[in-house]
Amino acid sequence: MVSSSPTLEGFRAAFRRPSLTLAEMAWRWTVGGVAGALFLFYCFEFLDSVTVAPRDSALLRTRQPLLVARALAHILRGSLERAVFGALLAIVALAALWIVAACIGRAVTVRALLSYFRSGVDRAVFFDPSKTSASFRSLIWLSVLRVAVTLAALLAFVGAMIVAGFASPEKNPQPALAANVFMLLAVLICGTWFVLNWLLSLAGIFAVKDGSDALGSIFAAVYFARERGAPVAAVSGCTGLAHLAACCVALAAISFPLALARVAPARPMIAAMVAIGLAYCAFADWLYIARLAGYVCIMETPAALPVTGARRVPPSVDHIDRDEAILGDIPGLPQT
Repeated sequence: MVSSSPTLEGFRAAFRRPSLTLAEMAWRWTVGGVAGALFLFYCFEFLDSVTVAPRDSALLRTRQPLLVARALAHILRGSLERAVFGALLAIVALAALWIVAACIGRAVTVRALLSYFRSGVDRAVFFDPSKTSASFRSLIWLSVLRVAVTLAALLAFVGAMIVAGFASPEKNPQPALAANVFMLLAVLICGTWFVLNWLLSLAGIFAVKDGSDALGSIFAAVYFARERGAPVAAVSGCTGLAHLAACCVALAAISFPLALARVAPARPMIAAMVAIGLAYCAFADWLYIARLAGYVCIMETPAALPVTGARRVPPSVDHIDRDEAILGDIPGLPQT
């Protein structure tokens, strides 16, 4: 029997099952490590293919912004096409890796949370092997939709910059107006992306839990968010505030070794900043598991039935004993 607070149950599940956090960190950090290694390899290979003429090298050593920009433009001339093509290949490969890793990780964590909240129930009752392939296909499609939504958001940012440029023409430049237009469009884009990404992430739970297809999982997520809005908002709000507080603490902690970088050895300061960043990422993954556990707790807890007021039943006349003597029939009492 779970408590009345899904938020506390989510944090309790994250505390009691640290293996879930380790599983979440495993696939997330694997994708992040591959992305970092691929980025470094891409930079080294691209820079190795670039030829620097003696004149360009002399311009770079001047450290003058205009001369350095002119040297870089001359160095990168003709190589921009190769850079863009290589970046696109890297993005496609990373997206495919993220889709597969996210599907496996989400299936493992959701099944483990269902086992936690359904303790004492036979696993064969709610883990149907025939639903495994269907749920994995649904997770694949949901992950593809999340990648598509992110790509659409990036393209929308490019469109926002173009639209903001129209607000400040060359004949009548108004940079403040252009900045305000871009910020307004950016807020709308970020808000839309956040809602859609959150909804698709929530639909992944239903894909594993019910074995439904991608469209059915999205409909189930929308219905769940609408019908159980208060507890869902409580879980999301508490974990979101904790995440924001952790981000502020991490930024404040990183500022100390960053400020001491000029007077202290560089390597210990860099190691300290990396350690703080990794600790923040680990705590963020733990909070994600707590939020996921809170959602599963809400799903496994039946909704409270509406309580209606007690209806007063009028007294029935059948309980009156008609043979009982009334006051007027009792002898000795004055008659009026």
